[in-house]
Amino acid sequence: MKEGGSLARTLLAGQVNAVNPPDLSRLLARELATLRDELLAYPDERAIWVLPAGLPNSAGTLALHLAGNLRWFIGTQLGATGYVRDREAEFARRDVPRTELIANVEAAADEVTRTLATLDPAVMDAPYPLEVGGLRLLTGRFLMHLEGHFAYHLGQLDYHRRIVTGNSASVGALPLPPLA
Repeated sequence: MKEGGSLARTLLAGQVNAVNPPDLSRLLARELATLRDELLAYPDERAIWVLPAGLPNSAGTLALHLAGNLRWFIGTQLGATGYVRDREAEFARRDVPRTELIANVEAAADEVTRTLATLDPAVMDAPYPLEVGGLRLLTGRFLMHLEGHFAYHLGQLDYHRRIVTGNSASVGALPLPPLA
């Protein structure tokens, strides 16, 4: 186990050259579109906020959290959008209308797209402007973390929808054509 951890630290120690802003923008735009599609796949707004036993978050909570996370860490910190995040509210608010959730997702998509379209690729190898979780990461590495974090919670939201609605149909999540 120690060797694996050591290897992981070695692989993560270098510069981030594998991800550039346009590719990251494509990935996040795809994930944000899937988030919107997931919210639209619920039969009614009530179902978005159902919290089955054993699940820590409803779809509404996840939608608020995912949009707020990107709007703050990419929009405000790298794009100076002025968005002010209220993380506690992301997890405390309930019964937010679907239209408001989708508007928030669309605002995140716009801010991420505009920010990453103008981001100098050299910024990826510079320290991210904020210390996060007690760490100061390279911007590119932190942005890869944000994409992974988003995909993780998007999968949770997909399973929430399937459990709550009893419908196992996919919304077509993670299609490859948007990345071409």
